[in-house]
Order: sequence, then C-alpha cells, then structure tokens
Amino acid sequence: MMNMTTAPPILERLSALGDETRARILALLERSELTVTELASVLQAPQPGVSRHLKTLAAEGWVEARAQGRNRHYRLAPDLDEPARALWRIVRKEIGGSGIYAADAERARGVLERRRLRSAEFFAQAAERWDEVREQLFGPSANLLPMLGLLQEDWVVADLGVGTGALAETLAPFAARVIGVDRSEQMLAAARHRLGQTANVEIRRGDLERLPVADEELDVAVLALVLHYVVDPPAVLAEVRRALKPRGRLVLMDMRTHDRGPWYAEEMGHVWPGFEADQVRGWLVEAGFAHARVVPLPPSRDATGPLLFLASAVKP
Repeated sequence: MMNMTTAPPILERLSALGDETRARILALLERSELTVTELASVLQAPQPGVSRHLKTLAAEGWVEARAQGRNRHYRLAPDLDEPARALWRIVRKEIGGSGIYAADAERARGVLERRRLRSAEFFAQAAERWDEVREQLFGPSANLLPMLGLLQEDWVVADLGVGTGALAETLAPFAARVIGVDRSEQMLAAARHRLGQTANVEIRRGDLERLPVADEELDVAVLALVLHYVVDPPAVLAEVRRALKPRGRLVLMDMRTHDRGPWYAEEMGHVWPGFEADQVRGWLVEAGFAHARVVPLPPSRDATGPLLFLASAVKP
C-alpha cells in the first residue's frame, strides 16, 4: 500500500498569501481591527468579495473575528505559529509600504478617524454623567485600580487592620505576598473565608502596636481607615517602620478632623475624631520616616462620612 504524506501546514498557508487582495487585507488588519464594511471601503472593493477573502483567511488561520453588536471585527490572528509569522514578515517586507498599500493605509486612517469622531460625539453628550456611567460599568474603584500597577511583583505588602480582607484581596494579584493583620478574631474569620483560595495571602492575628511581622519583612505597609481605632498612633508608626525594609513605603489613609467624634466613639468605638495633616506629618517624622506627605482626598459624591486624607512616607 502506498504511503501517503501530508504537506507541511506552512504550505497550506501559502495559498492564502498568493492573492494581492488578501495580502492587502492582512496588512490592514495587522495595524487595527476592521469590519467587513470598513475593509470594503478602504479597499474600494465589493463587500461580498471582501467577505470571501476573509473566509479564506480565517479558514487558514490568518485572521480571527469577534462579534460586536451586528458587526464582526477582524484582526490578524494573535496566536500565529512562528513559521506563519516568519512567512508573513517576508511577504510584508516584499510588499513594502508604498503604492496601493500606502493608499490603503491612508484610507484606513480616515475610517478610524470617523470611528474616533463617533466616540467624541458620545463623550460630548455624556460628559455630565460620565462619572456615573463609568461607576455603573466598572465599579466605584475603577479610577484607583490602575495605581496597583505601581506595586512590584516580588514585593511583600501588609494590610494592617485587614478587616474582612477586601483590600488584601485586591492587592494579592499584584504582589508576591500579602500579609493581613488584625486583632479581631471575628474580622479575621471573615477575612479567611474571603481569602481562603488566595494562595499568596497570609492572615495573622496581632496588635498593630506589636506587629506579628519580622524586622524588615515588608516592602509596603498599608493602614487604611484603621489609625483612628488606635490608642497610640506614634507607637504604631514606629512599629511599622521596624517591619519595613530600607526604602520601604508606608501608605496611610484616614479621616480628617471632624465633628462627629462623640457619636462615632459611642457607636463604632473610634478613639480619634480624625487627624490634622500637621499632626500626622509630625508623627511620621518622629517615627523616623522620610519624605512624609499628607494630601487631602477629594470628597466622594455619594459618601456620607468625614473627609479623608492620604499620607505616605519612606523608611530611609
């Protein structure tokens, strides 16, 4: 019986690149996503013909599509194997960026500019309610989440006063380890329940004045809305300094001085009715921190509590 051999996959892909229209399509889709209608406009070709070319390119793995409403947006397949990528680099080098390909690129810029204008029209109409729309779509913390990218992946971060673990859960994907500390067994139980499947978070019971953390174990320590529960804030800040590595950073968020102290003390156990900026800055300097900074945070539209501040400092 005759042995049958199959052609290498790369040979099957050569046929797709043998047509100039398909090469033009790939050159365009390498730069940006485009719909069939947009491609037909750029190529100045009938839409059914463009659809047939896209079908061929998709069948051979050169392009992929995603649905958006009634349209399908096409792009160069991001998971092309290396032989296909090498083949496309050769073709792209040969066709260059002049002649009909330069004209295609110029018309594509016009198509994309019209798309940008549609976005601009939306924002012109939605400007007054954009904050509300964004919060509905992505949650109230969407504006601050990009700041987590400032954390380095090999850092150890402490959430001091971890509570139910909400902040520790947010920090965990961006750090090597997160250590959550709290003295309330009930809060720690809630945190353990929330973080049970998060491998790089460790929950420890202890007082902030005597942290269950080794000397210079931490790269970052966060005190978020916890200092007003502390009897001796300077002692806590000194203890945090001990636990930080050299050049480690403290981030502290809490309430500015307010007039609800008696009620908060009675109902929620607050020890301090907020803090003055100079007071916090002085404590940080006294504890041995450098580059102490205290900045008032803008009021949140829907918040009903006191105004907040954010402080930061570095261990020399």
